[in-house]
Amino acid sequence: MKDKLILGIETSCDETSAAIVKNGRTLLSEVTSTQIDIHRIYGGVVPEIASRNHLQMLPYVVAEALEKADLTIDDIDAVGVTYGPGLVGALLVGLSYAKALAYASKKTLIGVHHIKGHIAANYLQYPTLEPPFLGLVVSGGHTNIVHVRDYCDIVTLGKTIDDAAGEAYDKVARVLGFPYPGGPEIDAHAKNGRGDEIAFPRVMLEHESLDFSFSGLKSAVLNYLNSMDMKNIEVNPDDVSASFQEAVIDVLVAKIQLAAKKTRIKTIALSGGVAANSRLKERMTEMAQDNGYMLYIPQPKYCTDNASMIASCAYYELMCGNIADIYLNAVANLPLG
Repeated sequence: MKDKLILGIETSCDETSAAIVKNGRTLLSEVTSTQIDIHRIYGGVVPEIASRNHLQMLPYVVAEALEKADLTIDDIDAVGVTYGPGLVGALLVGLSYAKALAYASKKTLIGVHHIKGHIAANYLQYPTLEPPFLGLVVSGGHTNIVHVRDYCDIVTLGKTIDDAAGEAYDKVARVLGFPYPGGPEIDAHAKNGRGDEIAFPRVMLEHESLDFSFSGLKSAVLNYLNSMDMKNIEVNPDDVSASFQEAVIDVLVAKIQLAAKKTRIKTIALSGGVAANSRLKERMTEMAQDNGYMLYIPQPKYCTDNASMIASCAYYELMCGNIADIYLNAVANLPLG
């Protein structure tokens, strides 16, 4: 079968990214323009600013990705683009560009679910990984446990009912005075702190449900800090970071372990921005070794939002015949199966 070259486009939040992937597994090029420095002064992503920056940078990012791969748009078989979930304005920029490009160049258009993209990031690093397996997707906007029954057949087993884990990281980091993005800051500070110093709650661990809840933990951290402030007691941000992080990771590890026991699936793939967290990787590795599970964790460059994972996922959607038309629209809260 002829090789399939997919151009992937990702603009769901604050990364403007384009990549070209061959047959869903081989990365030929990727170019990403990050907006972290732009949003840092605001303490988080400003949707309007993100959209305008995507609009400015996307044509250059796509052109550079093609140039780095020594290809032209004529060589591309399909254009894959994130159409949700995410910031609706940011999504619309990438989707509008992808639709226009696909229409003008007579290429197939593939709509990609952002969470499916995160899962597919593992395919780029691990040639032997194939469904079925369990996926734990942990990022700023999502915390999901999924059963990947086949490349295009993904079922949600559990998800957050309020805040995502990464969102809780950012909010706690902000009240501790750490710069944006907060996840790496808490990870770094936690290495110098004691994870058992403060008894923060492990929410929903008492339930057999595979769903998550992190808003209560976030509130517990805020209440602790306010209480210490009222008592004029100085807090150690390293201990707060470590104790908060252990509470989050205890829940993540316990829930994916419960999912493995319920489904009897022994292959687990981690993905999403929080998958780059050093303590989560350590704890997940320990759990997998103790239980005889096969664990896949992508490199940090594949954990954050990127177009490589979108192109990889788009390839498999193409193979499944899931082709979009010009009427495809952005969906901010796009559900997963």
